[in-house]
Formats: sequence, C-alpha cells, structure tokens
Amino acid sequence: MTTTTLLLIGLLSILSLLILIIPLKLPPFVALISVATGTALISGVAPAQLAHAVEGGLGKTLGHIAVIIALGAMVGRMIEISGGATVLSRLLVIRLGSHRVLLALGLAAFAVGVPVFFEVGVIMLMPLAMGLAAERHWPLYRLGLPMCGVLLVVHALLPPHPGAVAVATAFGVEVGRVLAFGLPIAAVTCVLLLITGRRLFERAYRVTAPASEPHGPVAGPLEERPAAGPGRVVLVIVCPIVLILLGVLAPSLPVPPALRATLEVLGVPYVALLVDVFLAMWLLGLARGLALRDVSTQLAAAIPGIAMIILITGAGGAFANIMVQTGIGAALAKAMQATGLPILLLAYLITLMIRAAQGPTTVALMTTAGIVLPMIQTLGLSPNQTALVGLAMGAGGIGLSHVNDAGFWIVTRLLGLSVADGLRSWTLLTTLASLFALGCISCIWPFV
Repeated sequence: MTTTTLLLIGLLSILSLLILIIPLKLPPFVALISVATGTALISGVAPAQLAHAVEGGLGKTLGHIAVIIALGAMVGRMIEISGGATVLSRLLVIRLGSHRVLLALGLAAFAVGVPVFFEVGVIMLMPLAMGLAAERHWPLYRLGLPMCGVLLVVHALLPPHPGAVAVATAFGVEVGRVLAFGLPIAAVTCVLLLITGRRLFERAYRVTAPASEPHGPVAGPLEERPAAGPGRVVLVIVCPIVLILLGVLAPSLPVPPALRATLEVLGVPYVALLVDVFLAMWLLGLARGLALRDVSTQLAAAIPGIAMIILITGAGGAFANIMVQTGIGAALAKAMQATGLPILLLAYLITLMIRAAQGPTTVALMTTAGIVLPMIQTLGLSPNQTALVGLAMGAGGIGLSHVNDAGFWIVTRLLGLSVADGLRSWTLLTTLASLFALGCISCIWPFV
C-alpha cells in the first residue's frame, strides 16, 4: 500500500477508536480489540495470520506487565486495609508542623501513590484531607486538589503503574531505567504542583456537600486491629523501588559476582514486587496478629478490581502491534517527523490529544506507543533517551483531565465541586502538572 493509504487507514482507525469509546460508550477493551482487528484486515493482513497478529501483541504485552500490575495491586491492597497510610500522613503533619500541612499531605500522596492506583489512593487519603481541612476551617478543595494532583503524577509517570510499565515494554527499555529517571522528574513536578496549587486555590469555588466513598470490603478480623505503624508502610513502599534500582546499578557495582547476580535477580521488577508482597503480608498482616487465611483473602480481593485494567493494557498492546506490523505506525511516524518537531514534543502532544479525546491515561499511552515506536526505531535513540520519550508520553497522560475521564468525576464528587468549577480547577491543575513534567524532562534530555 502507498504511504497515503496507510496514513488514511491509521487516522481512520484512531478516529474509530475514539468514536467507539466516547459517544458510543463501548468498553475500551472491546473497542481496542475491534479496531485492531478491523485495521489489520483493511491493511491486508491475511485471515490466517489475523489471530497471530492480534493475539501476539496482546500476549507479548500481558506476558510482561500482567504479573507486575497484579503484584502491585496486592501490595496496594495490604497498605489500604492496614490503615497505615493514614497513620503515616498524620505523622508527617505532626513532624512538619501544621503550617506545612499541604507539604505533608503531598509527601503522603507521593509515597502512597507509588504502589497504589490513583482512584484507590484518592479514596484512602480523602478522609485525612477532610479532617485537616476542617481543623483549619479551609475549603476541602484547597488541600484535596493538590493531593489528588500528586497521586495522578505518580500514577502516570512511575512503575509499577500500568501505563509506565506498558510503554517501557513496548519500547524495549528496562522498567528500572524508567523508574530511575521518573522518580526525580515526578518529585520535582509534584513540588511545582504543590507550590502552584497553594496559590491557585486560595480563590473560592462553589462547593456542595462532598460525597463519601466507602473503602472496599474489609474482613471482620481486620476491623478489630490497630493500624499498622508508619515505619512498616514506608518499608513496604520503599522495598521494591530500592530493589529495582539496585538491579539497574548492579553491573557497575564493585561487589562479588555472587552478590551482583543476586542483586540483578532481585532487581527484576516482578521479583522485586513478589518480595514486597511477602514483606507486606508479614509486616501489615501476620505480624499484626492476622491469620494467613485472612491475609490471603485480602490479596485475592485485589485482583478483580484490576482485571479490566490488565485487559485494556493487553488490548492496547494488540492495537500497537497492528500499527507496527502493517506499516501504519511507520507511515504516521514519517508524517510526524516531517513537521520538524522534536521527538519529545511529538510524543507528548500525541498522548495529550488522545488523552483529552478518550480519557483514561493507560489507553492514551498504549495508543500512542504504536504510533511513536517506529519513529524511535528509525531515530536510533539511546536507552536513556527512549526512557525519557516514554516519560514524556506519561507527562501527556497527566494533562486535560475532564468530563470523559473517570478520575475527573472521582475528584470533583469527593471534593463537592460542580462540573464547571472542576474544569476550572482540576483540569487546569492537571494540565499545569503535565507541562511541569515535560519541562523537567526537556531539561534532562541534553545530558543523556
């Protein structure tokens, strides 16, 4: 097929995907698989090869990230039911002082956001934000909006969250490398976000009674236990990060070969998270007097909630694989290169546009991966540069959260904001955070 024909098919496939998800309200998993199948057939993939092309992309993606997402969800579940996140947040407020309550809440959101999905983190920390706001006679959004912004930044940029892991897998770059660059970028972005939020939300918004969201089902014996200490929660949060980073650094460390090999094994992302699951089981469950049966029940309860996320991520991998195999991705990449825009800005803008059009960050990242991958392959980028391109896509996945994003409704409902005020506050804040992250990435780019 000609380049023009491939471009037309690619644009129609993306448009079809957006139509199926937005006005027709089709589940993203079904929409991605349907469009991937239709795109493959129209592009000339033989029926005999259709299943291999679609299922191959899905299986390749899930083979790497499904276990990471599942283990990460289990760790998040143990933190959630232990009550330790609230204890940690209150301790930070006490240590930093009441005049730094926003900073304390931001630090807690950053720490909790690493192993916990965005929506769960919001529900976990919102009661604390409500209590702190009431003590100071502040409107809830003054604390809640920056706190939720920090959770979204961590969700979009850092492994083990599905978007970051899926992009690293698609680009063939180590998750540890993405984490090593992503941590300082996310930290600086969150600091800028907190500073901006402190001044931005001094103005008044119309507020209704905030909605209350229940936590997930909790087994009876857990309700009778005191919350886990903050030190235990910090250890569980830090453990996989340290192991993964040590795995990346192990080849260059002056240590005996046996220790280097051990560090490399422990640094494999799924191994690091598996170790962390056992650590969480002990520190947040068994050591608090819970029976192994109850702990196992809570671990199993983490899976149903993330099953659809895993399927969507896999379907995004199938769509990306079709875009690559049919040559559509290469044609789109060639057309975008002709604009003369730098790869960082292109990856960011494409993700931001798809995010604005269809909502979920993970779907936007997976869709963009299929478009950007051929460009990365032709540019001959280094692993560090490739990781930064993936993080630029993550930055695009932060911005323009509005009415087609489930996160928009969770935040505005819990904060009691109207849709109009939500657009003026939450959408604005997420877009500023997105630009902050892109700015940080652009500053690092010349030095890698």
